[in-house]
Formats: sequence, structure tokens, C-alpha cells
Amino acid sequence: MRKKKRKPRKLRTVTIPRTCPPEFRPRDLPHPTNLLRAVCAGLLLATALAAVTWARSSDDKAKPEKPYALLFGTVWGPDDHPVYGVKVKIRRAEEKKARWELYSDRRGEFAQRLPAGKADYIVWADMKTLKLVDGRELHPGEPVQVHIEFDERVDTGLHLK
Repeated sequence: MRKKKRKPRKLRTVTIPRTCPPEFRPRDLPHPTNLLRAVCAGLLLATALAAVTWARSSDDKAKPEKPYALLFGTVWGPDDHPVYGVKVKIRRAEEKKARWELYSDRRGEFAQRLPAGKADYIVWADMKTLKLVDGRELHPGEPVQVHIEFDERVDTGLHLK
């Protein structure tokens, strides 16, 4: 049995009267499937943004920030000027190894968050020798003992020789 060939469908032509304003002409409107895709994409994007915002807000409430103490200090040279790039080490008084290591910034300052609570810490500059531009050598000074009671800020200074 032979299949009959189907005749192609004729497209209906719409005649638009010349009196119709251009904003109401049907050929200017987007195709319905494109419009549907755009609406679905917008709804999907809005749902995703709402989910991310909700997740962030619930995480912020679930994890309150733990209290901490702040140890802030400055490294001073023998001429009482701040010194840049000195390695600073911090440890608890009862421990032997340094637990925190950081460097002084361009103003000679350093800052480290420490656990809140009553504790003693030892802070020192860790360097063999540091040469200045004029050829002089700087040597580390004495370690400094710092006492922290609660979640507070403690300021200290390290003096190099």
C-alpha cells in the first residue's frame, strides 16, 4: 500500500488595514514560545535568588561569631621608628612552639585574633638579623608577655636592638 503524499498546509495570510496603528500589528509581537521561555527563565532566576538569600540568612543566624581577644602591636627599631616586614611569633606561655606567625605591615603594626578567656601569651620578633638600608643590623629584642582576661584588645610593642 502506498502512502499518500500530504499536501503542505497553506498558511493563512492576515491582511492588516492601513488604519491600524503600528504598535498593534501582530508581526511586531514576539512569538508566544519565546515569550513563554523568557517568563520561565525569569521565574527560575527569581526562585534561585530567593533560595540563596534564604540560605545565607539562615546560616548567619545559625553560626553566631565566637568572642575573641585582639592582640595589636607595633615593632619598633632602635631609633624608635616602626619597622616593616619583621616576622612576629605568638605562643601561649605554657607552650613551647609558636602557634601564630605574622609579619609587621608598612607601619610596623601587627594584629592577631586570639581565643577569648584568661591566658598569658609570649610575643617575640623572630629573625636572625635584619639589615637596614644604611648597612646597620637589627637584632631581636626581649620577648614580651601579654595577659588577656576576656574578649578585649591588648596593645603591645616589640623593640629591636
